[in-house]
Amino acid sequence: MKQKVNIAKVKENPSNPRFIKDYKFKKLVKSIKTFPEMLEKRPIVVDENMVVLGGNMRYKACKAAGLFEIWIDIADDWTEEQKKEFIIKDNSSFGEWDWDILANEWNVDDLKDWGLDIPKWEDTAFDSEIEDTGEYDYPDEAMQSHVKMVQLFLNTTTEPKFKQWELDLRDYYKSDNLTDTIYRAIEEIHKSKNG
Repeated sequence: MKQKVNIAKVKENPSNPRFIKDYKFKKLVKSIKTFPEMLEKRPIVVDENMVVLGGNMRYKACKAAGLFEIWIDIADDWTEEQKKEFIIKDNSSFGEWDWDILANEWNVDDLKDWGLDIPKWEDTAFDSEIEDTGEYDYPDEAMQSHVKMVQLFLNTTTEPKFKQWELDLRDYYKSDNLTDTIYRAIEEIHKSKNG
């Protein structure tokens, strides 16, 4: 039964096995301060004694944010075993982020503000120059100037496809590493576009 109650009535669960680090906790507090309406749609789950079963960190963040009332949902008909099972399942992360969609359709700064840990997507330049052996005619002079690292975020659908494409390209270009294969493919594309 969902209801709004005085925060003082709710009790922290001393057996909660989940915690978040300080900087993430601060992000959660900020998130609650800027968008407290989300708490009605995602109430704190408590037992019949008002002990938190799900949402322990949100409960602590609500207190830190200075809220006097919070939304709760009382699970008053659960067995002790069901309560324990819920605590673990509520804190389990089932699934993965689709980083391609996040990178292309969401504002990265918003995602960070909302508490999502974003992998570093930017290129990393190293000080050392690539030794130009003259083996490849690079289509872009910038590619010769610094080593760049590119990270690919592959999910369970794209990873097998990418691995097969890599094998096909390496076989086609008679190359024993991915970097050389990519250079050769880019070179071929560049030449075909520029006649």
